[in-house]
Amino acid sequence: MIAFTLRRLMQSVVVIVFVALIAFSMFRFVGDPVHQMVGIETTLEQREALRERLGLNDPFHEQFARYIANAAQLDFGISYQHKKPVTDMIGARFPATFELAMVSALLALAVGVPMGVFTGLYRDSWLSKVFMAVSLAGISLPTFLIGILLIFVFSVTLGVMPSFGRGETVDLGGWTTGLLTASGLQALVMPAVTLGLFQMTLIMRLVRSEMLEVLRTDYIKFARARGLSNRSIHFGHALKNTLVPVITITGLQLGGIIAFAIITETVFQWPGMGLLFLQSIQTVDIPIMAAYLMLIAFLFVAINLAVDLLYYVVDPRLRLDRGAAW
Repeated sequence: MIAFTLRRLMQSVVVIVFVALIAFSMFRFVGDPVHQMVGIETTLEQREALRERLGLNDPFHEQFARYIANAAQLDFGISYQHKKPVTDMIGARFPATFELAMVSALLALAVGVPMGVFTGLYRDSWLSKVFMAVSLAGISLPTFLIGILLIFVFSVTLGVMPSFGRGETVDLGGWTTGLLTASGLQALVMPAVTLGLFQMTLIMRLVRSEMLEVLRTDYIKFARARGLSNRSIHFGHALKNTLVPVITITGLQLGGIIAFAIITETVFQWPGMGLLFLQSIQTVDIPIMAAYLMLIAFLFVAINLAVDLLYYVVDPRLRLDRGAAW
């Protein structure tokens, strides 16, 4: 287990360094930061002095080493557009994105797994066919279209849901949350459904296919021959083995929810990191773009590492294979 964890940690570090190289290259090759930080009245001497002060005249490897050292301390520089520390700006937006992603993931799991189990056990029922039709729509429709449709129905037509914003929030010592206010919960519903619908349909279809496959295996037939109840067979044996691949997919999809919340946050003007990243693209604010890229890469690597370790614990075949290899 220790060797497995260390090997995964080393691989994670390599990925983070590679992503940092890409992010740093954005600083160096996508525009001149000095031109974006000063006005047209600034002289060439002042521009050159600023470049020297920022270390932009240093060799590439020195700048990259300094960037890695600063990033390890969560220092990503100053925003060109807002003239504020990037770490503070992303830190202020992170709770909104994290809250939206977690609620969307929990919604996808809470709805997707039961729907997948039901459609796997009763695949010929009319309700299963309805679920499959809904899942097909959830996979086929673009995220922005789902959000616009929800806004049109529940905000414009019915007027029961807010169409933008996060609602009223509560500051819990630097962490803002809308889960403790009525307006915050109301504002969270449509963005969470929009962001989690694709993940929900994906989990439902995955659980359904795994349930159908597991129910055809020999040990399920032996369990039926022993006289076990359907409840024990379905939930004590079949579902337990079905959730092994679901853990992997769900973990990776959690990173995808955080990374690709940009569209949902834009449609609903949700004040999270995705909206900040999109605005930074429009203004070519490279420090924010690079920091966002680094943060998303770190989240993906951390989630992937956690999923690998959890998969190692859940599936005994990996431990047996590892022991035989040693």
